[in-house]
Amino acid sequence: MRRSNRSTAFLRRRRLLALLSVSLLVASLLGTRVASAAPAQRATVTAVHALRTVTEGQSASLAVAVTTSDRRPLGRAVAVRYATGNGTASAGSDYDAASGTLTFPAGTASGGVQRIPIITRGDDTPETAETVPVTLRATTSGVSVATQPVLVVDGHGLPYLDPRLPVDRRIADLLGRMTLDDKIGQMTQAERAAVASAPTRIAQWRLGSVLSGGGSAPAPNTPAAWLRMVNTFQQYARSTPLQIPLLYGVDAVHGHGNVYGATIFPHNVGLGSTRDPALVERVNEVTAAEVRATGIPWNFAPCICVARDERWGRTYESFSEDPALVIAMETSVDGLQGRRIGAPDRVLATVKHYAGDGDTEFGSSTTNTYTIDQGVTVTSRRDFARIDLAPYVVAIRKHRAATVMPSFSSVDWTEDGIGNPVKMHAHRELITGELKGRMGFDGFVISDWEGIHQLPDPSVPADAPRPTAAQVRVGVNAGTDMFMEPNNAPDFERLLRAEVTAGRVSQARIDDAVRRILRAKFAFGLFEQPYAPDDRVDEVGSGAHRAVARQAAAASQVLLKNTGRALPLKPDARIYVAGRNADNIGNQAGGWTMDWQGRPGRSIPGTTILQGIRQVAPQARVVHSADASAPTAGSDVGVVVVGETPYAEGFGDVGGPTWENGTPEQREAKSLTLRAADRAVVAKVCAAVPTCVVLVVSGRPQVITDQLGRIDALVASWLPGSEGTGVADVLFGRRPFTGRLSMSWPRAENQVPVNVGDRTYRPLYPYGWGLRADPGRERLTTVGARELLAPEHWQPDGTLRTDARTLALAERAVTSGESAKLRDAVLSVVRDAAQARAATGRAPVSWEAKLADADHAQITGAYEKAFSLLAAVARG
Repeated sequence: MRRSNRSTAFLRRRRLLALLSVSLLVASLLGTRVASAAPAQRATVTAVHALRTVTEGQSASLAVAVTTSDRRPLGRAVAVRYATGNGTASAGSDYDAASGTLTFPAGTASGGVQRIPIITRGDDTPETAETVPVTLRATTSGVSVATQPVLVVDGHGLPYLDPRLPVDRRIADLLGRMTLDDKIGQMTQAERAAVASAPTRIAQWRLGSVLSGGGSAPAPNTPAAWLRMVNTFQQYARSTPLQIPLLYGVDAVHGHGNVYGATIFPHNVGLGSTRDPALVERVNEVTAAEVRATGIPWNFAPCICVARDERWGRTYESFSEDPALVIAMETSVDGLQGRRIGAPDRVLATVKHYAGDGDTEFGSSTTNTYTIDQGVTVTSRRDFARIDLAPYVVAIRKHRAATVMPSFSSVDWTEDGIGNPVKMHAHRELITGELKGRMGFDGFVISDWEGIHQLPDPSVPADAPRPTAAQVRVGVNAGTDMFMEPNNAPDFERLLRAEVTAGRVSQARIDDAVRRILRAKFAFGLFEQPYAPDDRVDEVGSGAHRAVARQAAAASQVLLKNTGRALPLKPDARIYVAGRNADNIGNQAGGWTMDWQGRPGRSIPGTTILQGIRQVAPQARVVHSADASAPTAGSDVGVVVVGETPYAEGFGDVGGPTWENGTPEQREAKSLTLRAADRAVVAKVCAAVPTCVVLVVSGRPQVITDQLGRIDALVASWLPGSEGTGVADVLFGRRPFTGRLSMSWPRAENQVPVNVGDRTYRPLYPYGWGLRADPGRERLTTVGARELLAPEHWQPDGTLRTDARTLALAERAVTSGESAKLRDAVLSVVRDAAQARAATGRAPVSWEAKLADADHAQITGAYEKAFSLLAAVARG
């Protein structure tokens, strides 16, 4: 019995051992299968910098990194062979040949770096730049090599590289060393997207410039990423033998609008309404600082067009309909460029679009289905000089603008009959004869986006995607120096090379163009400092810069109507805020912000008008309802913010095409009247709330005549930019309303175009109109106009009396010439009296023309005339 039990136990143990063995075997097999199913770690070897530059005679260290597919440390050692190869530098005389193996041990972190030392040799022989390619080859199986580095030994000892020499001598030396391909490359500008994925094209095409079009940005869209991108592009430009630096350009037309987080200012139509050239200069100083902080040395701004027809989709890019006000605001050029070209926080400016683009006739455009943009300026030579050319004369001769961009538009002189317009990009008389000749412009002319593609060439369709030989020939011979060929740079270069070879474009014309481009690069200091430092990116969108934008937004607001002193608002008021533009920062920023056509919604950092109201008046009780569907009961005042959605260029033309890539709001038909939904919100709030304030956020006047009777206060807010707090500042009286209309405000759509100086001039609000909510006596107190401060010179409502003695004292203060501030302050209180009379319907006939002409006279320095016209209206 016992023996039997022992045998059974023995058998059981054997079975258990057998089962255990099988289990271990199965587990082992399963483990093998699991391991084999897991993805094998892959490694990639990359040169940290595909290009590195070094001064001859110095050592260089080329960083090589290893990365893993799973981002974990290397599971095994990786070996990489390196060897210097055959470039334009000679081993033994220019550098020491080097070869060896880099070994990344197992356990090396992904991203680990090792370095290849290369020693260059110096001598006293002047040389252009030379290259030392380095070959990387992985000797470990399954390891890939992503990039092969190239070392560039800087040129040295050549006259054009010597900053002590005069610029003209440097230019002459460099021109003498350039091949035709080098020269044509300098005349060519490509878009960022055409070279970003293959930056070697910059060297291959010998590009003189690269640009970002509207909305074209690196990823991520941060100031630091912009800086890295521009400096990387510059490296490739400097990998060529002559190392001519690249000029990067961008449309920063109201702040650095392509860069997320940048400070966005009011568009020019609002800045013109500030009547403050010093503030406009400061705005452009900030813009320049932010553009330069991201590594960019060139801005395609300012637009100094004179917008004569509000139906134009670029109206908001113009400072005014009055060339005199445009000229006054050309301090923008000084703000961008500074007192000397090349200051570390400034950029090259571009005055555009030369000339007449704001003066084209409605219905004259043949581009797409635009109605006015890129159309024809039908005019006499005398009027063209007075209206369209005048701003350029001052921009060139006084402000020394570095570059000029021709317009897409055409000009048709009436003297030789209507019907033979000439495209500006083909206008040799105006570019070479007028601009470069009589005006004395010594900078360079940059074409607009594919500008020569629109030049007539019967051999191709009007919408051909690439330039033709005839278009290239005509454009170059007309006087344009650099050509914006965003997607067709190689085609342009090939065609121009053939035209020069055939003798249809002279070598002298090529040398003139290149000489002008090089002069700008030398003057800017790009040969000495081609790369931007990384210590200023934090300035982009800084608090100090936003404070300037807030001030500019406040100063751009124009108070059109203010019945019963509806404004300023009380800080503890019960406010009902409505309208689609009250809480939409994209709409208040407008076009050329993040995208070419702008981007509605919360597209940029900043403060909406609604947020500004809450920030400036924290004690106010604010109810917000975009469509006015919320109850209005209990509100003291309604603030209705309506107007336009973002647009740019031809898609903003009234009656023009639809921007199909835009939001539903952007696809609305463009008009000079508020859309039906906006009108409904105005009507509802103004009928329900005791005091009704309407703000029109737009790039041009909006006809609102039929609703004016129900509105207590009306404000032209224009496109105030990223700082809605500036709008709130004037609503609550923290800053006074000081803005005056830069554009005439029409009574009806069929009255357009309407401009200061018209023979028949009866707009709803004339050019220069702008009510003040601050006491006139306070303004005079600050400038010391003591004689006018006596109580007998003032009405109970705070306006200046218009009796003979008071006006005589005011006239003497204006004509005495004591100070500009005194004259302007006295004219402002006389204007108050004139506008008060007009608002009550007691002004004399043609008061609109008198007020507009007075403002024009004041801007041109004709103070006595300005006073006489204002006084005539004030007296009634």
